[in-house]
Amino acid sequence: MNRTSARTIVIRDNKLLVMRRNKFGTEYVTLPGGKVEIGETPEKTAVREAYEETMIEVANPRLVFIDHADFYGDQMVFLCDYVSGEPKIAPGTHEEAINKLGKNLYKPDWLELSELPNVPFLSAELQQAIIRVTTTGWSDHIEEFTSKRNV
Repeated sequence: MNRTSARTIVIRDNKLLVMRRNKFGTEYVTLPGGKVEIGETPEKTAVREAYEETMIEVANPRLVFIDHADFYGDQMVFLCDYVSGEPKIAPGTHEEAINKLGKNLYKPDWLELSELPNVPFLSAELQQAIIRVTTTGWSDHIEEFTSKRNV
């Protein structure tokens, strides 16, 4: 299935906003995000999905990575400014409904950037890119890569 999704990178106090997942016993961390809806720009999707999945308000999305994920389609990854909120599942969302079933869990959280290399992350290529730019600085150009499913 090839589709376009938008994901957000939000950093506050040296912590990265993440979605901790326990998908039928497989635990991993990923960025908040989701499918670009018809008539919606990827930038609007990034802002909407960050709020829907984590109750965090973000602004000023800037495209920094395009991940041509072989398992999921194109992932447009945006660096966003933190505006307000604390991570929690939004009431009435798809994620809340799935959490209630108890087998496929979503938990929005802040992850210390220093811990990023030590967690299973989807994808490893995206994880390495985030580690690199948070260490050496953000580039003015958009980086593209192709990731493989690793968890």
